[in-house]
Amino acid sequence: MQPNINVVSLVSIGRHPQSGRARRAEQDGRAVELGLTLAGQSLTVVHAGNAKEPVLRQYAGMGLPSLTVLEQSEGCDALPVLMSFLQDKSVDVVLTGVRAEGGESSGMLPYLLAEKLGWPLVPRVAEVLEIKNGEAEVLLALPRGQRRAVTVKLPFIASVDNAAQEARQSAFGPGLRADFNVLDVDSVVDEAASQWQISAAKPRPKRIKVAKAKTAADRMKVATAKPVGGGGKVMKDETTTEKAQAIFDLLIEEKVIR
Repeated sequence: MQPNINVVSLVSIGRHPQSGRARRAEQDGRAVELGLTLAGQSLTVVHAGNAKEPVLRQYAGMGLPSLTVLEQSEGCDALPVLMSFLQDKSVDVVLTGVRAEGGESSGMLPYLLAEKLGWPLVPRVAEVLEIKNGEAEVLLALPRGQRRAVTVKLPFIASVDNAAQEARQSAFGPGLRADFNVLDVDSVVDEAASQWQISAAKPRPKRIKVAKAKTAADRMKVATAKPVGGGGKVMKDETTTEKAQAIFDLLIEEKVIR
């Protein structure tokens, strides 16, 4: 636990991938777990939405004495009210999930918050190693289990990856006894979101390596083999125009742009 550190964890209403029922969001739960590790009982957990949502008690059941709710109706934009709330507080660290499990699920909220507040953003955090002298040493989750340690100045916003510590089990009794601090805020209706049509995601076809297989066993081996990277290119000293052109060429090659 880090002394004298003001940590805020932002939580949302999750959605179970199979049943579709409301639940504690997986990554948001990990953000609360990381916040409890850093700040203990002084952690501030904030939700922008309906204060009567039963799922919020699942977060409170993780050992929270209270939970702050910025009351607003469905279809309102959470960004303005969260930005106003954080500006009024002396916050050192803001923890969020990488993306929500419902709604647009774009993962843009931490980026937009960081831009509006002028704070650095650290994406896909696995662990906060140490905070001292106004700086934090953060461990990032990279592909294939790799990790990278970076240093960032306070205050900052961090999106918590699935590689972070799993959220503890929620206790029903403490969740019911937790106090809810409901704040009235000036909500802003997200008119663009009201025009979205949400449907179940469809699995994308898996690209298989083209190979000359003579037997059925060879064809099965090619179809089930894990793809190995090797076609990537690291660009460090090139100009911005050259980097942009390389990205554009890749998008055309992958048929993202036609």
